[in-house]
Amino acid sequence: MQPSEMVMNPKQVFLSVLIFGVAGLLLFMYLQIWIEEQHTGWGPVNYLQPAPRFMTRGKIQEHINDQNFKFHMLKDPTEKKENLLLNSERSTRVLTETSHSQGEGPPLGKATEPPTIKLIEKHQGTKTLFKKFREMSWPLDIRPLNKSLVKDNKWKGTDATQEKRRSFLQESCKKYGGVSHPQSHLFHMVSRIYVEDKHKILYCEVPKAGCSNWKRVLMVLNGLAPSAYNISHDAVHYGKHLKKLDSFDLKGIYTRLNTYTKAVFVRDPMERLVSAFRDKFEHPNSYYHPVFGKAIIKKYRPNACEKALNNGSGVKFKEFVHYLLDSHRPVGMDIHWEKVSKLCYPCLINYDFVGKFETLEEDANYFLQLIGAPKELKFPNFKDRHSSDERTNAQVVRQYLKDLTRTERQLIYDFYYLDYLMFNYTTPFL
Repeated sequence: MQPSEMVMNPKQVFLSVLIFGVAGLLLFMYLQIWIEEQHTGWGPVNYLQPAPRFMTRGKIQEHINDQNFKFHMLKDPTEKKENLLLNSERSTRVLTETSHSQGEGPPLGKATEPPTIKLIEKHQGTKTLFKKFREMSWPLDIRPLNKSLVKDNKWKGTDATQEKRRSFLQESCKKYGGVSHPQSHLFHMVSRIYVEDKHKILYCEVPKAGCSNWKRVLMVLNGLAPSAYNISHDAVHYGKHLKKLDSFDLKGIYTRLNTYTKAVFVRDPMERLVSAFRDKFEHPNSYYHPVFGKAIIKKYRPNACEKALNNGSGVKFKEFVHYLLDSHRPVGMDIHWEKVSKLCYPCLINYDFVGKFETLEEDANYFLQLIGAPKELKFPNFKDRHSSDERTNAQVVRQYLKDLTRTERQLIYDFYYLDYLMFNYTTPFL
């Protein structure tokens, strides 16, 4: 072969590079999907997508039918149910309870079963558990509260209010769409729920609705502290002393959802929003100022000074609202102002107890009676941080709303419309 024949012409070089490039890209995409599957154990995670920018009452059904909040009733009970919650065919997570050997070793003189056989058998056991989840009725059936531990007649009024709240929430969910299967990934759906196994409690955390003191109470109930009054803010939020429901396997989640007492405490959405703004942006904060503040000022403040752009301090409530309502936010949502409908999924998980921040002490102490807490344990009423500041109430909220236009106030209400609807909060001053 002559040297001249060995030289590839430009066209051949281009085709070779193109083929290798496409092959490399396909390999990269395959590896990315494989790594994600190994990490989650359930195949690619269907994370919640951003909500519509604004949600008016006229769009309520559209919102309910979207990716994040899709509900539907089965017309025929025998209708084939799709596996929208979990992809059992692609699962790799294995529960320890499904071991085929029942604790027995292989017989002497016989070869050990190949790993592939063991994997198949474990997979079959896992699929059995998946089938239970597919057959679950969503939302979970509402159960009557066990009131056998309540001996004091003073709770009659509180109990009557509680029953009304539960019924109202259930009827609201039925009215605006029944549920056969949740569309969201199960582990995301229960990621805000804290577990206290001793008294069999599931508590869904709603920030700015008494969650810090509730975590203190859970730590006391769990035997981690003698009193709720000597637990610091950092120990509550950064100590990782409490377990969350998404840390358990499928069987653990399934069992607790169906047997534990589930509680959620909520707050007027507008009041909760203002409370979050005051806490995170009106006081020094080493996270919210550089992460949220800088992005908000950069996008929503014309001619911002260099100092504000550098440290993110001094965000105005109007700027914060523009960020909240923007469908193209420069930085994502945060649990402190996320909707309760997306934190706790109250139309998918039937909560046994619905408390409100407006009657927090009364509701919380009644709940402690219901679950058989020690008599000396009372819900703490102190302000977790910035104790010298006035609590955010209706009067304080009005002062902040004055800086907004009527349209902006209406859009905030539309944004939190489901929360207003499900928990029977009155329309705010607009």
